Amino acid sequence: MTTASAATRSPRHALVTRSILRRALIDACAKLLPQHQWRNPVMFVVYLGSILTTVLWIQALAGHGEAPAGFILAVTLWLWFTVLFANFAEAIAEGRSKAQAAALRSVKRDVLAKKLAAPKYGSTTTTVGSSQLHKGDVLLVEAGDVIPADGEVIEGVASVDESAITGESAPVIREAGGDFSSVTGGTRVLSDWLVVRVTSDPGHTFIDRMIAMVESARRQKTPNEIALLILLVGFTLVFLKTTATLLPYSLYSVRVAKAGTPVTITVLVALLVCLIPTTIGALLSAIGLAGIGRMLRANIIATSGRAVEAAGDVDTLLLDKTGTITLGNRQATGIHPAPKVSEHELADAAQLASLADETPEGRSIVVLAKQRYGLRERDVHALGATFVHFSAKTRMSGVDLNGRQIRKGAADAMQAWVEDRGAQYPPEVTRLVNDIARRGSTPLVVAVDSRILGVIELKDVVKGGIRERFSELRRMGIRTVMITGDNKLTAAAIAAEAGVDDFLAEATPEAKLALIREHQKQGRLVAMTGDGTNDAPALAQADVAVAMNTGTQAAKEAGNLVDLDSNPTKLIEIVETGKQLLITRGALTTFSIANDVSKYFAVVPAAFATTYPQLGALNIMHLATPQSAILSAVIFNALIIVALIPLALRGVRYRAVGAARLLRDNLLIYGVGGVIAPFIGIKLINMALVWLRLA
Repeated sequence: MTTASAATRSPRHALVTRSILRRALIDACAKLLPQHQWRNPVMFVVYLGSILTTVLWIQALAGHGEAPAGFILAVTLWLWFTVLFANFAEAIAEGRSKAQAAALRSVKRDVLAKKLAAPKYGSTTTTVGSSQLHKGDVLLVEAGDVIPADGEVIEGVASVDESAITGESAPVIREAGGDFSSVTGGTRVLSDWLVVRVTSDPGHTFIDRMIAMVESARRQKTPNEIALLILLVGFTLVFLKTTATLLPYSLYSVRVAKAGTPVTITVLVALLVCLIPTTIGALLSAIGLAGIGRMLRANIIATSGRAVEAAGDVDTLLLDKTGTITLGNRQATGIHPAPKVSEHELADAAQLASLADETPEGRSIVVLAKQRYGLRERDVHALGATFVHFSAKTRMSGVDLNGRQIRKGAADAMQAWVEDRGAQYPPEVTRLVNDIARRGSTPLVVAVDSRILGVIELKDVVKGGIRERFSELRRMGIRTVMITGDNKLTAAAIAAEAGVDDFLAEATPEAKLALIREHQKQGRLVAMTGDGTNDAPALAQADVAVAMNTGTQAAKEAGNLVDLDSNPTKLIEIVETGKQLLITRGALTTFSIANDVSKYFAVVPAAFATTYPQLGALNIMHLATPQSAILSAVIFNALIIVALIPLALRGVRYRAVGAARLLRDNLLIYGVGGVIAPFIGIKLINMALVWLRLA
């Protein structure tokens, strides 16, 4: 793995590094400017309260204080710490993204490029810097060369090391035409050569876009985040109005009772800060940024923060069959001989016909014959055989050996081949072919000269464990739909084996687009994965669109998430990450609101103790003095933000359970925990203040 990819992945093992912490401390102070603070209404109230108590402290130093200067200073410092800790949480999340961007930037460097005079291999080359390349230029990239810019292969085939981008060590094949012609600047050619046409101008490469997306800390807030922010602002306004009315009420009570002292503005500010949802308000930005960061650490680039959020609400998944649900390569799984033919004879002929077949299907036939019937691979040179390679015209392949013509191919092609030689095509073989097709497999007929030996069954093998994963999605309330170009018979068989809820057979770009629109009209949120140009319209329509990095440029432009590992099954992880983001916000919101309960028992009795001694009954924590009670609550309010930063960055662990159970567990853990923990924390802080003689 390259240094860049290792740097990108290191946060999986450590939430933060020392360099990120140092930078976050500096950035936390820089974020104290008003133009930054006002973006978070909840913390802006704390910010204004800190300024107000600072003024009151200065006034107390001048001998006109409403309370002892030391008490006001202590409250003021902890209010400023509360603001700083909120900034610190956001700065850490931003710092992790910037560290990942730095790792990506290390991949981007100016390299020498061989610019071709004509768009073909062998034409004259001119050496130029990659920064001088423009869209439309044609380059020659040979073994050992770094690909200098994003492009499309127009000639040649080569293996390419993309570990600098994806972190995966296994090379990939890139060739002209089809869905595997896209190459990325910064990757390296390992073998052979490619002629590449540049598809982007300097500064607009895929890596440039990745860096820009990773560094985009000022992302748009998602709908759920906006809704939560409105809720938090509503709570803040309610408590602001409530706190503001306490001062005239206190003045009136002292005048009527002719006892006690009015509540001070410092205490009211402390009460307001303790009662408003500062915990979730402080961590809200960090949670959102960390969600995008978790996507990146899974090697997924989010081109839209809304896509990450929407992933948590997805209720319909559209998945390609090939490479997603199945292994993608048909494998030989069965041997079905014709009447009066032994399985061994059929296996022997099928293996001979497949020795020169380098396709996955051909290799699987050789392996099946070896494993099941003990037929060892023959020395093709010693055999003196003449191999007949597959062609689209004949739809068969095979070998001429010792005067025998051994062929394997599609059933109708093989029938025509033997009948042209005056032989009869056995009706039993026709029934075998139909039975195999009905169960979703592909029949491959084998013949020697004009004699049909039987049928090899090729099956698109469903990935291990995929059925269980679809069951998990079903428990999450997500409906799965398999999309395939296969006929309905084959599609139905594979869909039943894989355990998907529905399927779309003989899929065309228009059919995919229509299916997504139909689901969206029903109010569903649709996610889709794709890698081909024909997937682009559907990807553009889907609410969450995951494009494969190995796919075409059109697919990557249409998607709002790009999977650098090009693993279509990662769509499931994307949904889980989105749900984890929502659950984390919900859990911390529950905790933030629940921990206000303890503060009533700490701050309210302390604020009105001199006017209404009866309120002392609410001091169930037996806090030492009114001042120590208020200070303990303010200190706990600040420290709990720091304690929850790791949870905000890591996220609450997601489990595939129903909404009712999720709500119950959330209330038990973060609701009840949010009530109990502050009682313990405030009491311990109060004991520490007494021990240090600060109360």
